[in-house]
Amino acid sequence: MSSPRHPKGLYLIFATSTAERFSYYGMRAIFILFLTQALLFDTEKAASIYGSYTGLVYLTPLIGGYIADKYWGIRRSIFWGAVMMAAGQFLMFFSASMLESVSMSHALMYSGLALLILGNGCFKPTVSTLVGQLYEPNDKRLDAAYTIFYMGVNVGSFLAPLVCGYFGETGDPHDFKWGFLIAGIVTLLVVLLFETQKNKYIVSPAGEQIGIVPDAKTGAKQEKEQPSTAADVAKRKKEKRTNGLMLCGLTVLLGVLFYKLFAGDWVSVGIFTACIVLPTSILLDGSLTKIERSRIFVIYIIAFFVIFFWAAYEQAGASLTLFAAEQTDRTILGWDMPASWFQSFNPFFVVILAAVMPGVWRAFDKRGMEPASPTKQAIGLLLLSLGYLVICFGVKDVQPGVKVSMLWLVGLYFIHTMGEICLSPIGLSMVNKLTPVRFASLMMGIWYMSNAAANKFAGVLSGLYPEAGKVKSLLGYRIETMFDFFLIFVVMSAAASLILFLLTKKLQRMMHGVR
Repeated sequence: MSSPRHPKGLYLIFATSTAERFSYYGMRAIFILFLTQALLFDTEKAASIYGSYTGLVYLTPLIGGYIADKYWGIRRSIFWGAVMMAAGQFLMFFSASMLESVSMSHALMYSGLALLILGNGCFKPTVSTLVGQLYEPNDKRLDAAYTIFYMGVNVGSFLAPLVCGYFGETGDPHDFKWGFLIAGIVTLLVVLLFETQKNKYIVSPAGEQIGIVPDAKTGAKQEKEQPSTAADVAKRKKEKRTNGLMLCGLTVLLGVLFYKLFAGDWVSVGIFTACIVLPTSILLDGSLTKIERSRIFVIYIIAFFVIFFWAAYEQAGASLTLFAAEQTDRTILGWDMPASWFQSFNPFFVVILAAVMPGVWRAFDKRGMEPASPTKQAIGLLLLSLGYLVICFGVKDVQPGVKVSMLWLVGLYFIHTMGEICLSPIGLSMVNKLTPVRFASLMMGIWYMSNAAANKFAGVLSGLYPEAGKVKSLLGYRIETMFDFFLIFVVMSAAASLILFLLTKKLQRMMHGVR
């Protein structure tokens, strides 16, 4: 019987993730403002760059997960991921230090973004997977463990906008560099902390070191029950050739379709093509049993709905930050609060609610009423819709040039946080429970691909942010006011929530006993 206490390794991962998320959210808090106020991009171009960056940050975990599973192992992936992210932050610092040389500043910015994207790809899926390996299979503490892990993520997310926003968003475009510099220094702390403490705390329930041997090799050892015959080998080779041809054809077809749909935006083409082709390649793997394939298919279905959640939720770093800067009354006793600070409300609420929600789920469980994972995520989508409905009331009939109370934005972030707690940590736990061990990091990367598509989609939707003198529309729906803009997210999230509710019982059957 497992101890009610969590392993100490969880708290090392908690601290490591806190520092790494400080780096990411510190940079993100000021990024859209840096693009519009320092590099002087218009809103649509800035939103496109922001969406491409955040989308690729969540796409590369698939590559990082594959490298970790096949070659590096989790520990080495975490180390090199953090090193690349630190280098990326320092390049952003140099970009913000050379604003007078436009071409050089742009080149440094894009180089910095590339390293941040690659570093996140190595770090993100591996550190999430490591949490699950601290516990025995089917340990009932796992949902609570991922919620604690998620709380650590949000401690860093809470502090980052306050610190980086305070030093970076001063009204002087040259000061953005200090926000990036602080984020880079904190990233180096990730390397130092993890490298000095990993051998002591990152161990299995039996006390063995974990995260050293790639998971694919571990899984292969566990699955050598039936020796392969010559006929089996020939059959697998034929399946690989057939699957390879199918995937190549699918890649070309989707590439052409998305190229036309996104008017030659190669980042969008790459993200949305990968988000279909790569998950399909996992389903075609001949080693999967019928039950394993069914459970993985559940992850994919949930991931599709998660796209709509994060596309609306991630407006926090783009359109909602612009709304805070331009159309929100931020005056407190004569002092103007930086617009970037609004991004701290969500993680602040997460830290509070993450301490409460495990107890809520346990109370439901004792009464036999705890919702299944898909139901919890449908509730999360519904709460997201309600958050945007609240701010729709706040901006309805407001005249141009009139700023609204900050309480509307604070209310939106609080409701969105309740939705996030119902959806995100539960999703991480679900992926861990439904995935075969040999695909552990890779499937965590697949899960984050839904965030990649969502963040790029969020950038596209942020480009619809109303601007004077510009006519914008979506599928024939004209967007002239902030009410029109926010209503998009009300309808989109509510529709996704309803459909997922209707699918819940079918998904539970496909999970084959896993809750």
